[in-house]
Amino acid sequence: MGFWRKALISVAVLGAWAGVGSALFVLVTPGEERVQAMLKEMAGQDFRSREEAARTKQLVMAALQEAAATQENVTWRKNWQVGGDGGKSA
Repeated sequence: MGFWRKALISVAVLGAWAGVGSALFVLVTPGEERVQAMLKEMAGQDFRSREEAARTKQLVMAALQEAAATQENVTWRKNWQVGGDGGKSA
């Protein structure tokens, strides 16, 4: 009898805390309008971050093209801004 009572109380306490957590989650999460507004304001929408992303993409593509054209292990390169001599001529 004591085991079942303790198990029932444990389940009730866990259920109550799950209910409290769910209620807090519902209160904290933004509505659909706020989500859409936040997505518009997120990084990637302004000119500077788009320019930076394009530059990063160019660097990655240049490194991949150079890696495909050479036998050097370009992953060990210290300075990615320079060419295929291992970053020694900067």
